[in-house]
Amino acid sequence: MLLTFTTIASASDEALSFPFNADSGKYWQYVSDRVMGGVSDGQVTLEQDGEMYYARLTGNVSTANNGGFIQLRAGVSFANSEKDGKNLQGVRLNVRGNGETYYIHIRTNESWSPSDYYATTFKANSDWQMIDLPFNTFKRRWSKDSVLDPKKIRSFGIVAYGRDHVSDVSVSKIDFY
Repeated sequence: MLLTFTTIASASDEALSFPFNADSGKYWQYVSDRVMGGVSDGQVTLEQDGEMYYARLTGNVSTANNGGFIQLRAGVSFANSEKDGKNLQGVRLNVRGNGETYYIHIRTNESWSPSDYYATTFKANSDWQMIDLPFNTFKRRWSKDSVLDPKKIRSFGIVAYGRDHVSDVSVSKIDFY
């Protein structure tokens, strides 16, 4: 199942928005390094604070046994949106967490393996905050000089990755702007 977006007006331009709601669970999946023999352990829960719904990724990330990630991931397509992925400049998240650094992994139609993705980082502190991540800050893992083309995005992941640590990150809204 692919994420569906609502076009909203923002101060600068229109954004494609995905706020979490009671039905969001059907679009997202939990993935860990256990698919490749790792030992990280976690979960994703859909929680509510007043009127606001949010996804929460919690667990223990372990680099033992060549592992090192837990992830909240969804398929994405802009094909039926007004913008069709054109002129998008980045992604904006409303997040909170435990002070750790987290990753966004984006796969495109050009990704040739599960470990081929564009990535950038953000820090999630204890208070809700909006974080802007321009696409020009995303680097492709296997081809550093490749540029992320938003029209080709096919999956989006929020990832606790790369080092032994406790994950606790929540996301209530994702906007592509």
